[in-house]
Amino acid sequence: MDKELLNKEKQMRKGVIELCVLSIISEEEMYSTDIITRLKEEKFIVAEGTVYPLLTRLRKEGKLEYFWKESLSGPPRKYYRLTEKGFSFLHDLWAVWDKLVKAVNQTTRSLKNNNHNNE
Repeated sequence: MDKELLNKEKQMRKGVIELCVLSIISEEEMYSTDIITRLKEEKFIVAEGTVYPLLTRLRKEGKLEYFWKESLSGPPRKYYRLTEKGFSFLHDLWAVWDKLVKAVNQTTRSLKNNNHNNE
């Protein structure tokens, strides 16, 4: 993949990381390192320097809260969970995402079909 395409992919990932992080935390309370691991497992390559500021911002916006939990292998860990505001925002964000995906699919459908027919 060329450099320009890699840059575009990176920009697209940045645009949806908030949706992904909130969705992951909505499933269960999570430790920040586990969030990053989950993103990487799903091939959503992300830098730690992107996730930590996002978690802080979401907490300041009242969408997340954290609590400390004892760890079996070291000091207590900070776990995140969605607030009521966070669940509501995630629901709305999913609606926006669905609308965007539908618009992109409709806009590009004929182009994709024409490209496959020409091959």
